[in-house]
Amino acid sequence: MFRRNLPAGEGMLFVYPEPQPVSFWMRNTLIPLDLIFFDETGVIRHIHRNARPLDETPIPGAAVGDPRPDRLMVLEIAGGEAARLGLAAGQQLAHPALDRAGAAWPCR
Repeated sequence: MFRRNLPAGEGMLFVYPEPQPVSFWMRNTLIPLDLIFFDETGVIRHIHRNARPLDETPIPGAAVGDPRPDRLMVLEIAGGEAARLGLAAGQQLAHPALDRAGAAWPCR
């Protein structure tokens, strides 16, 4: 919040104790952000690109009709970075916060 820039390769990862429905807003956020929403296996389920600065409209973590709307993690990166990095729904993340037994791409 209140940042005027966010360099490439930097961001903020939110990890919830349990998978749950989530939504974000952009109150007090001065720059556009890409929000990447991950399920409990570390798979990208939804990407909201270029969220509008200072907008208080809720940004849901699941697309309409998603049969599994619970999210374990949300990554905020600078607006446009998801496209630049080629991020897309279905891609997998390895992270120590994921349960190894259920992770799509477990950490070693």
